[in-house]
Amino acid sequence: MKKRLLLVCFLASIVFTYAQDLPSNPTPGKCYVKCITKDTFKEVTDTYQSYPEYNTLDIVPATYKTVEERVLVKEATKKYVYVPAVYETVEVSYVKKEGRTDLKVVPATFGTSSKTYETYPSTSGWEYKILEDCPSVNKDDCVAACFVEYPAQFREVSFTTLAADASTNNIPVPEQTTTYKKRVIKTPARVDEIEIPAEYTTIKRQVVDTPAKAVPTTVASKSDSVDRTVLDQKGGISSWEEVDCELLDPNVLPVFYELGSARLTAASKKTIDETLLPIMKDSKVSVEIMSHTDSRGNDDFNQSLSQQRANSVVNYLVSRGISRNRLSARGFGESRLTNRCSNGVDCSEAQHQKNRRTEFRVLSN
Repeated sequence: MKKRLLLVCFLASIVFTYAQDLPSNPTPGKCYVKCITKDTFKEVTDTYQSYPEYNTLDIVPATYKTVEERVLVKEATKKYVYVPAVYETVEVSYVKKEGRTDLKVVPATFGTSSKTYETYPSTSGWEYKILEDCPSVNKDDCVAACFVEYPAQFREVSFTTLAADASTNNIPVPEQTTTYKKRVIKTPARVDEIEIPAEYTTIKRQVVDTPAKAVPTTVASKSDSVDRTVLDQKGGISSWEEVDCELLDPNVLPVFYELGSARLTAASKKTIDETLLPIMKDSKVSVEIMSHTDSRGNDDFNQSLSQQRANSVVNYLVSRGISRNRLSARGFGESRLTNRCSNGVDCSEAQHQKNRRTEFRVLSN
């Protein structure tokens, strides 16, 4: 009874906006949902124009006449004839070995010369002499003073002089020339332009003499009617009801898929038929399908694969008669792992299996 009530009422977590009028005497540890009355509908018939008024057209075909016309069948053009260059052979002189100037050394030449040097200067002075025939015993009595001059003394010295320092004489050595043969253009290459005239012919063709025309005929419009269901009275909130708290969490479906695929197995379809399908048929609740993968493989591929798997469950329920607007599908890839088995972590197959799951939860009634 409580499970069925859950499926026909808003989850308490979804109606938090109505927290100001929660149950007045709640029981500790219990959960509540606020139930609402269903919308009521009525049948109406509308008349509409099923086929519009339109015109049919009868075509009077065009008539033709034959005319002659001179047409160009080959355009005028130009032909270019290449005339190659004419060469002749000439001899070209060139310097095989450049001229130079050799140098011849002219040794230095010398001469002789002399110079007289005064080796001792001229002198003069008084000299005292003792007379040899002095009759006196005192020699001083026989002293004579003489003023004597001595001439200067000279010496002539011979030496070698530089007549001309060493130098060079320039000896020119002439260049050596020879020739080589060279082919030069006597008459340059050219292109002669030759005119090729256009070609014409006469053709016969049919041209429109009288254009086609359309004669309209009016066809009357048609009407039809359609029966449709419209909202008669909007439902409203009625009362709070107690539910099992565990039913408020997402419920895991033991749904399995082919490896790396979003295709449902026969066993998975049976599980949906026995669990989720009766709930959808016995009520008007809206359900969200949530699919998850383990961490193995590329992150983007897992995200896409989980969305495809959630879509597969929705598509199967639609094929079993459930309205698509009561279903939504979300793929979470490997973003909501239930254990530590993320990228790069070594885990067993059983641990990875816990993350490969499909869940559903009731959104509203």
